[in-house]
Amino acid sequence: MPEATENGQNTAPNASIICGSEMHMSELEETARQYGRKISATASKAGDYLSEKASVVGEKIKDLQGKDFNEIAGEAKDYARKNPGQAILISAAAGLFLGLLLRGGRR
Repeated sequence: MPEATENGQNTAPNASIICGSEMHMSELEETARQYGRKISATASKAGDYLSEKASVVGEKIKDLQGKDFNEIAGEAKDYARKNPGQAILISAAAGLFLGLLLRGGRR
């Protein structure tokens, strides 16, 4: 229970508050370290994934450089005939992306 001092102000037992807050801070520090390790591991995995996908995209671009436009268009038509659902999804995603790019300058 707080005690009254000469000027009428109450004092609290500061030792237990400080000790309790130090324990709470050490728990927070440990939790922060754990999250930091998890974020670091996830970022490393994401970097590996992106570098792998970038190399695949690079290979695809090299393949496309040797072809003319009509050949590429023919392959795209064949793919769309074989996989109409995926072709629609790809078209919708490309349209959404282009729409966001074009709209971005008008905000």
